[in-house]
Amino acid sequence: MTRQLTGSPAAPAAPAQTVPARQSRGRWSGRTRRDFFVFLALALPNLALIAVFTYLPLINNVYYSTLDWTLGSASATVVGIDNYINFFTSSDAPQVLGTTAMFTVVTVGGSMVLGLLVALALNSKVRGTTFARSAVFAPYVLSGVGVGLVWLFIFDPGYGVLSWLLRGIGQQSPQWINDPQLALVMVIIVYVWKNLGYCAVVYLAGLQSLPKDVMEAASLDGANGIRRFMSISVPLLSPTTFFLLITTMISSLQAFDLIRIMTPLGNGTSTLIYEAYLQAFGAYNRAGYSASISVVLFAILLIITVLQLRFVERKVHYS
Repeated sequence: MTRQLTGSPAAPAAPAQTVPARQSRGRWSGRTRRDFFVFLALALPNLALIAVFTYLPLINNVYYSTLDWTLGSASATVVGIDNYINFFTSSDAPQVLGTTAMFTVVTVGGSMVLGLLVALALNSKVRGTTFARSAVFAPYVLSGVGVGLVWLFIFDPGYGVLSWLLRGIGQQSPQWINDPQLALVMVIIVYVWKNLGYCAVVYLAGLQSLPKDVMEAASLDGANGIRRFMSISVPLLSPTTFFLLITTMISSLQAFDLIRIMTPLGNGTSTLIYEAYLQAFGAYNRAGYSASISVVLFAILLIITVLQLRFVERKVHYS
């Protein structure tokens, strides 16, 4: 007798799930459109101001540099790159470029080194540090014209405070204003003093953000203060140093007010920006030639910034 085995009926196949068609990536949702319009409403006014007051004057300046134009004249002659050729082949170009390089290197290096030393002193927990920090930072926010006038009274070889002190000990005051080399030294001293507080405050913020556990571990390993500073603090401060290097270099290349007040004729202190001022608004009224010097300064700033971002930033240690 044959017995037929009947198994349980097979489960019905699950109905195929329909996958909703993906929305096209190019189609914006309502929220995306709203965010985009909010972005335009917030960004367009700023972009318009930057375009009108930064890029448009820059383009106009490049155009003016191709003209032989006397300031105030109703007509101008297109000369192409002759203004640039005249500047680089003139006898004043080496002196102007050398003065600019000397002023920039010394002021940037002096402000950063002294600012770091001052920041180390202000980072100590002693009474009166709050007042000292305010006093150090105060010259940076003061008017350059006022600072220049005060220091001009100090350095004046005839009736200045410094000459009075030197005469009290039987010494003759140097001719700070009349000697071209001493005039540059005078302006550098005042500029470093004025911008010292900025570097000190930024370095102070960097010092206070250093990880304390790393310092404590190095101290437990027997590292003294100098060793901890050189091996730990300085590398960890490299982002701060990189930031200050860019900002102070741009500021030094654009320094004008102190030079204008302390040495109106540019006696040994004619940097690129001050030479452009003298050519346009001095006795020459050469607006086109002045514009070409301004374009040269812009090109130098752009090249230096790109090189710093390209090569110097490699040595920055971001924690």
